[in-house]
Amino acid sequence: MTELVHQRCLHHPSREAAARCPECRRFFCRECTVEHRGRMICASCMGRIAETPVVGNWRASLWAACAAAGFFLAWLIFYYAGLMLARAPSDFFEVTR
Repeated sequence: MTELVHQRCLHHPSREAAARCPECRRFFCRECTVEHRGRMICASCMGRIAETPVVGNWRASLWAACAAAGFFLAWLIFYYAGLMLARAPSDFFEVTR
């Protein structure tokens, strides 16, 4: 494997390479790369990544649906527990000593 120190930019042969694109495995200078999700990617690969359609984040949707269902279930439980306590006769709540 060749070291990064001895490599030159693909587009600017007079410049030293600053990063190797993980997508196309070519070397580029700092001007020719962009940071994307913690990785240095060349402009052409970044263009291909940007063109791909974004699939919805189903995990976030699933979490939101489960959270909403949990809140609704808790509301139902407390609502019917309150109805049951409200319908209890008043002598049920009296303290006898």
